[in-house]
Amino acid sequence: MEEKQRDLLFKLAVCNGIGNLGMLKVLDFSMKYNNSADFSKEEIIQIAGITTYQKLFSESWNQWSNNSEQLKKYQSAHTFITILDPIYPHCLKQIYNCPVLLFYKGNLKLLEKKSLAFVGARSASVYGINIARQLIPEMISNDLTIISGLAKGIDSISHQVAMEHGGNTIGVIGTGLDICYPKETAHIQRKMQEEHLVISEYPNGTGPRKYHFPMRNRIIAGMSLGTCVIEARKKSGSLITAQAALEYGREVFAVPGNLLNSQSDGCHGLIQEGAKCTTCPQDILEEIQFFSI
Repeated sequence: MEEKQRDLLFKLAVCNGIGNLGMLKVLDFSMKYNNSADFSKEEIIQIAGITTYQKLFSESWNQWSNNSEQLKKYQSAHTFITILDPIYPHCLKQIYNCPVLLFYKGNLKLLEKKSLAFVGARSASVYGINIARQLIPEMISNDLTIISGLAKGIDSISHQVAMEHGGNTIGVIGTGLDICYPKETAHIQRKMQEEHLVISEYPNGTGPRKYHFPMRNRIIAGMSLGTCVIEARKKSGSLITAQAALEYGREVFAVPGNLLNSQSDGCHGLIQEGAKCTTCPQDILEEIQFFSI
């Protein structure tokens, strides 16, 4: 990738008023015209199709353009890959609205490994925790990298179990990499940034926003061969990840729970809709053994 093109994508990523879809349009246009990166503000607005947030984008673009040294310094504080880099996950590139940039800390080579997502309740029960501890070691033994969202509950337990058993794990977060959210999982995030991998599509300084997490979930689903849901209520964020996995043609596994407890209602709904009812590691391994993307 041309350095100017890379710089342009970073500048767009830190500008207000333009989303990932707009950035994809700009990149596509750039590639059609010999990887050009010399666009005016007005051209970016037209190419990206910015309408509602034109003023916001214009002000943000002007601010960074007038402080080029500050922008350069800010960019140097990040490590990131783009959709055009060879190491960018092939399976993630296939999804709708795939992230143009992935900021990262840790071992980038983990992106080359086959991965499986584990998601579930933030208020995980003893039953849910024990299920994660039963399933994940076998995934590690079969050289699968565990992906989750570094949230409380099943997410953080999944990362921890993977590390306890000598496996690899990737965290996908909905903030900048310099922010740990929630604070309860900060120690896990720091350890993973040193020894495993944490990624985000948001630059440093970006705090948690409600809409960031459904966006984060599409990355978790898109990077994985399949998604296993352990304890999820109806309308939970875990079901958003599962639905994304289904849309991307990936495997979905759901662990049944107590029928008298609403904690697993979402999992039971997934099973009724065709997700694999998962009661042991082999239920997962049999399905993904020959699965390719």
